[in-house]
Amino acid sequence: MGQTLVASILGQQDLKLAAALEAAGSPLVGQDAGGLFGQAIGVTIGDDVGAALRETDVLIDFTRPAATVAHVNACVAAGVGAVVGTTGLDDADRKALLEAGRTIPLVYAPNMSVGVNVLLKLVALAAQRLGAEYDVEIVEMHHRHKVDAPSGTALQLGEAAAAALGRNLKADGVFARDGVIGERKAGSIGFAALRGGDVVGDHAVIFAGPGERIELAHKASSRTTFAQGALRAARFVAARRAAKAPGLYDMQDVLGLD
Repeated sequence: MGQTLVASILGQQDLKLAAALEAAGSPLVGQDAGGLFGQAIGVTIGDDVGAALRETDVLIDFTRPAATVAHVNACVAAGVGAVVGTTGLDDADRKALLEAGRTIPLVYAPNMSVGVNVLLKLVALAAQRLGAEYDVEIVEMHHRHKVDAPSGTALQLGEAAAAALGRNLKADGVFARDGVIGERKAGSIGFAALRGGDVVGDHAVIFAGPGERIELAHKASSRTTFAQGALRAARFVAARRAAKAPGLYDMQDVLGLD
């Protein structure tokens, strides 16, 4: 994602890459940020987030939860906005983002894809119209290196369905099935997570009812879709920063879907 973001930023007239960050100890630290795709751009990859934020209006973060919270806290200290696409955040991590949103504008979305965020609205609409007689199952597949499951996007889709049906995903979500488990519990929302190869991200929400099945799906073939969404979010955050309008926003806000 870092490489895709750098390449995507370079193609924009209204955005400038101010800094690039990697984890301390990475062999990429000290290299030109464009070197990985054969283009020297004059921005050296560093590992000091404080230094990176000195000339920055918005930080885009696709890392791991512990690093994300540290980066967001650094943004608060520097008065810099943030766009967070990290998945696997727990309740404490999300609380930290909510607290940061009291001071800075921050967009948090497990999936920055425009298509996925339209899918969220479609899932909510379908759940509302179909009602309780339709069982909800969510299937996702990602590359073999993904470390969290279900994906943040799958959980977000589950939350959209649960909210539309007046359910609580923590109480009604079923995240594993094994052995003789009995009949499907009414009102449950099931998840299946598949891992393999280099799959960028596939998600499907299945509404299985009496005599029919409705499937709403999104398949990402390139990380560019996430990068382009993140850049739209960065523009949104920059405008909120200029207007001195802090808050914790999501892609629904960015795209005007709420």
